[in-house]
Amino acid sequence: MTAPSLIIFDCDGVLVDSEIIAAEVEAKLLTEAGYAIDAEEIAERFAGLTWQDILMTIEREIDIPLSASLIDANKAILDERLKNEVQLIDDVAEAIPAIRLPKCVCSNSTTERLEMMLKRTELYDLFAPNIFSAREVGNGKTKPDANVFLHAARHFNVDPAQVIVIEDSVHGVQGARAAGMRVVGFTGAAHSYRGHADRLTDAGAETVIHRHKDLPGVIEALALWADI
Repeated sequence: MTAPSLIIFDCDGVLVDSEIIAAEVEAKLLTEAGYAIDAEEIAERFAGLTWQDILMTIEREIDIPLSASLIDANKAILDERLKNEVQLIDDVAEAIPAIRLPKCVCSNSTTERLEMMLKRTELYDLFAPNIFSAREVGNGKTKPDANVFLHAARHFNVDPAQVIVIEDSVHGVQGARAAGMRVVGFTGAAHSYRGHADRLTDAGAETVIHRHKDLPGVIEALALWADI
């Protein structure tokens, strides 16, 4: 294996505890539209996907079109809640500076939302300007497509095999693995569920952590393993 030269962080559910807020908003909107679902099921089935992809998946499942107004309603409600409620995940502000490798953020969220959340949680300056929205780079395809991960590797002129990605969702893990990158799964956010770690491992994560304070040591161990 090749020693790591770049660390990529997902944002939602890895840096900031936003997935649970999104799941609550999405569950309420879907239930009101006639598709009864709770936040826990949203988190387990759809974490890591865009709201549009979630709606398209459900439409295929029930074979009934959902109102396009749900897209605008979700954006307005979720942006307001995130602006007032989103918090950083425990220990992440200490773990990031302890990792002595180039770092960036690769997310399905928009650049505007990423900037808002990372500034609110005082993480923005730890990554800027290397904060990439999948919708706004490369081919514009979102995770589980490999697009945003490959864009980051090209940006840093790094072989994908030299990249470690920190991901909380199956879809994110799948995208990183499709890009040829190594993955550390993360289950320390509020939306985590029973069996979460196993699902991340099954999707391709080499190991899974629950606390960010363990991340620098895990990355060091993976680097040593690459040299064996």
